Amino acid sequence: MFWSPHGHFSVKPCPPSGTCARVGLVTAEQSPPPQLAMTYSSERWDFHPHPFLASGHAQTVIGIKWRQPVVPYRATQHRVLLDDGDQLVLHEDRPEKTEDAQDCVLMAHGLGGCRLSSYMIRIAERLVTEGYRVFRMDMRGCGAGEGLAKLPTHTGRSTDMVAALHYIAELYPEASTHLLGFSLGGAVALNMLGEAGEMRIGNLKRSFVVCPPLDLAAVELHFHTLSGRLYDKFFVGLLWKQIVNRWKMFPEIAPKEIPRKPRCLREIDEMVIAPTGGYASASDYYAKASPGPKLAAIRQPVTILSSEDDPVVPAGPLLELPISSSVEVITTARGGHLGFLSRQNGDPDRRWLDWRIVEWLEEGKQAEYRKPQDATIHAVERPAPMFSRVRQGETTSSTAGSSTTG
Repeated sequence: MFWSPHGHFSVKPCPPSGTCARVGLVTAEQSPPPQLAMTYSSERWDFHPHPFLASGHAQTVIGIKWRQPVVPYRATQHRVLLDDGDQLVLHEDRPEKTEDAQDCVLMAHGLGGCRLSSYMIRIAERLVTEGYRVFRMDMRGCGAGEGLAKLPTHTGRSTDMVAALHYIAELYPEASTHLLGFSLGGAVALNMLGEAGEMRIGNLKRSFVVCPPLDLAAVELHFHTLSGRLYDKFFVGLLWKQIVNRWKMFPEIAPKEIPRKPRCLREIDEMVIAPTGGYASASDYYAKASPGPKLAAIRQPVTILSSEDDPVVPAGPLLELPISSSVEVITTARGGHLGFLSRQNGDPDRRWLDWRIVEWLEEGKQAEYRKPQDATIHAVERPAPMFSRVRQGETTSSTAGSSTTG
């Protein structure tokens, strides 16, 4: 048995072929709403960018294109059958000596990405080398999941992640699972954790999310700015191609006439995401699927890493929202969106993020936190109904909830 926002689910054991698990609704028991936490852990890490990549835009764009070794595909594919008939795909990479394998790691990609996204390939390879079993998830309709799902993925698909975690628990019941969520994948993870409360989700032990969109309305507004329009156009191109391909594969769900390509992401949310996800409108989707308002309800350990110069996801909500004591917040002044290309600093290469994730996993195994040499730690007190946040000697206050959208 395991948790979902609609109740408890059960997963049938994986068949001998190891290809599929079925998820079905059983009961409708809900955990009581937790109380708002008044303290949480906040850290400011001094990430030093590559000397030629100081801006958030450069970190974001070059971070995708930066050279990295070609890694041959060696994964075992697992299909997870969801309760609505759609499927998602898990790509399992294991150490060469499987008897040396330690814990499992589930990786969830960002918007328009898949298991082939550069950070997914790169970090998975590093973790397999460290002895972890790594599962790269292709969300609905993404990567190898194209043609296996009629419905698109979005930040509210928390039960999909629940199903993946329990599938892994069925495969390796004795192994703990750590969750890595990137951008959209991080938002899905936070929604799941906020809805789950203290209910156990498979063998999930800890979560680490990077650059998650906490307030979808704020992201949409940002995409109307001069600096945000290029990213808006980029995501529209990726998602519209997925949507049109899905309509071709499943003509029964396609409109009679394929509409023109949307001009902005909000049009896609209004036309496709909201109606297929059960939302009244794009605004309703933004209000109900934003993870920010759920941060205060999280009761399982999660670390959020956010860059203040992220040109895709505004960092403002993370500095303003009520947050549970189970949430550890880490901010950097620079790094862009999933970029974090550093100057030479003693790491094996310039991929600063990768080595912080490796350290985070090692810290979890040792059950004690080792503070980076350049980190400054703050314990933040939040008196109700006001809260304050301390950042490197600066204190700001605002009314709790005033920055919480929908």
